[in-house]
This record gives sequence, structure tokens and C-alpha cells, in this order.
Amino acid sequence: MTHIDCRRHPGTPGPPLARAPFRSPLGERIEREICADCWRDWLQHQTLLINHYGLDPRKAESREFLYGQIKAVLFDEGEVAEIDTSKQGTIGPPGS
Repeated sequence: MTHIDCRRHPGTPGPPLARAPFRSPLGERIEREICADCWRDWLQHQTLLINHYGLDPRKAESREFLYGQIKAVLFDEGEVAEIDTSKQGTIGPPGS
């Protein structure tokens, strides 16, 4: 398959991912529904989230927050966390 119909920009085919980013149902869903370009954009956004909220991806609560943000950003399922640069020094996911 050379292109997929990406959920983020319907009607504009994009390059598929080489493989699922995680070995889970979420990873398989991303591989089926999200193009490589949008996944690359997500990875940049994820870095902003990690830095802004001081997340440690080794911790389960940080990973759960990031998985929730994947669903919010890529699949429009939930609330997208704000990255407010006026709140420098804020540590932890929203609501913590």
C-alpha cells in the first residue's frame, strides 16, 4: 500500500506508517488510520507535551496522559491539553 486515507485529513491520501508504533490495539489503530506525516507531527507535539508538563514516559501516569492525548489529537476523542507558554514551570499533567 503506497498511500492511506488518513483520518486527520480525509480525501488527501498520505504515506502509510511502516509498522504500528505500539504493540497494542491503539498502535494498530494508528497504523490503519493515521498517515506517516501526521504521526511525525504527533511526535513533535508529544515532545512539546513532555517538556511543557515535565512528563517522564517511564511512569505509567505519564504514558496514560500521552495515550489520552494521542486519542484527543489524532482521533478527536477527548480534550487536547493546552500548551501555555505563559505558565512556564508548570509540572505535571493537567489536573495533577
